[in-house]
Amino acid sequence: MQIRISTTDGVPIYQQILNQVRYLIGAGRLQPGEELPPIRALAEQLTINPNTVARAYLELERAGVVTKRHGTGTYVSEVASPLPRREKLKLLKERVDALLVEAAHLDVPLEEILALLSERYQTIHSGVGR
Repeated sequence: MQIRISTTDGVPIYQQILNQVRYLIGAGRLQPGEELPPIRALAEQLTINPNTVARAYLELERAGVVTKRHGTGTYVSEVASPLPRREKLKLLKERVDALLVEAAHLDVPLEEILALLSERYQTIHSGVGR
């Protein structure tokens, strides 16, 4: 499981982990029953406090996305299904917010951001940028 965190986008680290795990499940990269890395191992990999990973895992468990099996680890819930559209849009909204904050810090106007998004969309969907 590959997770990347950013300390500059304004999104709390536990939320970034939570969002990325949800994305990986929704995209089918994590399958029902698949084990997530142990809290300490993921914390070491990301060089963050284990409590941050524990908080993300707890939130995922509360949402029914993962299940914790005492003594064996944390697993993608067997009932986990691809994310509903509302959840997908929520994840994208958070990424858009981070992009807009970064653009504001770089003094890039909205019109240029929209043009860039359109250009990248065309490139990706025409197969050129792959």
